[in-house]
Amino acid sequence: MTAVESASAELTYESTRATAQVDGLTFNYHEAGTGEPLLLLHGSGPGVSAWSNFRHNLPVFAQRFRTIMPDLPGFGASDLPELAEVYPIAAARLIARFMDELGIESVSIIGNSMGGAVAAELSALYPERVRRIAIMGSGGLSVGIFQAEPSEGFKRLFEFLEEPSRERMIGWIKTMVFDQTLITDELVDERMTNATADGVLARTGAIFASMFNPANQQKYVPLWTRASTFTTPTLMLWGRDDRMLPYDQAHFANRWLPEVELHTFARCGHWVQVERKAEFERVAIEFLTRDAAEGEA
Repeated sequence: MTAVESASAELTYESTRATAQVDGLTFNYHEAGTGEPLLLLHGSGPGVSAWSNFRHNLPVFAQRFRTIMPDLPGFGASDLPELAEVYPIAAARLIARFMDELGIESVSIIGNSMGGAVAAELSALYPERVRRIAIMGSGGLSVGIFQAEPSEGFKRLFEFLEEPSRERMIGWIKTMVFDQTLITDELVDERMTNATADGVLARTGAIFASMFNPANQQKYVPLWTRASTFTTPTLMLWGRDDRMLPYDQAHFANRWLPEVELHTFARCGHWVQVERKAEFERVAIEFLTRDAAEGEA
């Protein structure tokens, strides 16, 4: 057994789990490791949580960082606030206060999909609190150029939310990965159980409704329109075969962000952290620790 496999066996859901109170809301999160703080922010698919999204990556990052994986507001076991603005902005404000509760002044962030959008909004709101971000198949700073809207992945997601079924869950998961052998009965069962738990569909619906609410949209200035003013060093990680947020969305941000790198994974869909686990971890850690490594040199 390798050191990482041994650590993975020790880092269970319950052994890493904790809660924090933020503005009267309960935040569920998982924490392991010591060192510079690193937030892992998950995406928004049916049945998602921090643990389901990143549990297999946690042992690797915990070897280098104080790694914290919160359930974003309204997902997993975290409460959902009233949403008077688009979800990524509301969640970013709450994550900043969550950092306060944990005594974290500044942080690096890895964000997957919706988590990447939240990471980008947090960086824009509080640039002094975010050292670097690595965002994976993320919205926020990215925007569709060539692909039709909504994407195939979003169509399958909204079909599931409208009328949940095992068949529709499988249809959505198929758009998440290039390697279809990753779609196991165990994965589908876990996601179905989580997605259809009491209150989950209503919360997920409210989250997406906040982003399509005309009143919220009217007062929201999309982050991608301010990309040239974004100051946080950013690594974009993208599966070339992403059918949720297609790869072409990376190129606007790659052109306009002042400090940006783009790493593309062939034969990979939306779940980079799953399909290209080792490569994702290696590239992300190199980017996040680069300043320290240069200082040692």
